[in-house]
Amino acid sequence: MLLSTVQLEMVLVFFVYGLAFFSMGIALTLETGRSPLLAERRVLRPLALFGLLHGAHEWMEIILLQGIWLGLPFPPAFTWLRVILLTLSFMPLVIFGSLMLSAQVRIPSIKFSILAGLMVIDLAAIALSARIDPENLVAHIDALARYLLATPGGILAGLGLLFRSRQVQLEKRLKLVQPFRWAAIGIGLYGLTQVFVSSAGIFPTNILNAQTFQSIAGFPIQVLRAAVATLVTINLIRAIHIVEREREAQLLSAQQARVKALEQVQRELIQRETLRRQLLRHTVIAQEEERARIARELHDETAQELTAFTLNLATLRASLPQRSDVAELVARLQSLSQQMSQGIYRMVRDLRPAQLDDLGLVPALKYLADEGREQLQLETAVEIYGPGQRLDPLIETVIFRVAQEALANVSRHAQTKHAKMQLIFEPERVTLRICDTGVGFDVHATLSPPRGWGLAGMRERAESLGGDFKLQSAPGQGTTVEAIIPLTQTPPPDIPQEVRPPPEPVGMESKALPAQHISEEPGHEKYPPYAG
Repeated sequence: MLLSTVQLEMVLVFFVYGLAFFSMGIALTLETGRSPLLAERRVLRPLALFGLLHGAHEWMEIILLQGIWLGLPFPPAFTWLRVILLTLSFMPLVIFGSLMLSAQVRIPSIKFSILAGLMVIDLAAIALSARIDPENLVAHIDALARYLLATPGGILAGLGLLFRSRQVQLEKRLKLVQPFRWAAIGIGLYGLTQVFVSSAGIFPTNILNAQTFQSIAGFPIQVLRAAVATLVTINLIRAIHIVEREREAQLLSAQQARVKALEQVQRELIQRETLRRQLLRHTVIAQEEERARIARELHDETAQELTAFTLNLATLRASLPQRSDVAELVARLQSLSQQMSQGIYRMVRDLRPAQLDDLGLVPALKYLADEGREQLQLETAVEIYGPGQRLDPLIETVIFRVAQEALANVSRHAQTKHAKMQLIFEPERVTLRICDTGVGFDVHATLSPPRGWGLAGMRERAESLGGDFKLQSAPGQGTTVEAIIPLTQTPPPDIPQEVRPPPEPVGMESKALPAQHISEEPGHEKYPPYAG
């Protein structure tokens, strides 16, 4: 037996009816897992549960109706399951309406009192119906669930959504106002349509029932319910989409604020780095000026006074009678005076070597190597590559101090008597490289102060001029120190030059100076060495 056209239309109505509420339930369930911009999670969850349960009930109605139309009876348990599912689906609707209303009128216990009161009345009516007409108990429960749960729940939900629309209007979220209002109207109308039930032989079903509505309106009540269910679902989904755009706007705003904050932090870090380099530069300048001032005072005052003292001792020795004890005392004083003069001379020379100011960087480095040979017993080979020239005084001072500290470290720690110093002039930078074939060390374990103060000082001096400091070492493989300083000033060369090929990329031994240190630096082969 096939279904008639009218019956097929009713199947379609029930399908749309159930689909609308089930879709609403899924959408609200997903919304409860996000930030509560639509409403609080505890408020949305009952409405989501209502949509899922009531949508399932309507699809169950399709199965029952088709069984009746096709003459396929279902067991009574299936009918009882349907009416229980119907009753259970209306309870979350009452809870939702109570929660929405209590959130607006600030009555926390209203949801419990309303639901409890309606359930007591419903159970009492069901018990009375069971005694009066037990054969139609299922129909009575269906009618009572709609009268006592669905209609009040729909009205409460409509009022709650209406209040919510006013709230979002006060919050200046105007796009949400219309969806909430239409959803309020739809769910309120849905609650009112529940008064039209199937005739169950009890008041007021004998007056207000689905048959009466169809005779007056010309179409089944389920058509109207499906229409208002669709209206409610469409507007709630519209509200969810609007809220999702609000979330995207908030996320975009938060990301923009974060980007601005990161940019601000980056600017501050750059400013601090610039300030740090300026402070380092001024510190180096101030330190060298103080060294030069002390050296001048020692040379111009203390050294001259000692010279005068030595001359006076010589005069005293010549004028005294020939007494051996006095002559011996004066001779000792003269010797002490000469030793003091030599000590002051060495101090002046260490504070600020005259060669650096008078002759330039290259002679100063050669002088440093000679001094290391005499005082530290360190044989240092000096090699100059590129067009030798006078540099900015501060650059020359920094390179000289780095070389001084590096050679001192070789003498103290490398356990070797041989080192190599290379100075490479290029158009835009100058590179100092000092390597040895000593015992080497673990760079990561030694760089931290206090053991690494000398290395830290070399790095700070190089970075104060915007340069780079490199250190390469390993136990048993020697050490290579490299300072690369950009040339901020390039005065014309005033030192004679001669042509010599660039160095091979090795140190005293191939393991002491890896090949990439020179071979990867373009342009070395274009500049002849300095041989002053």
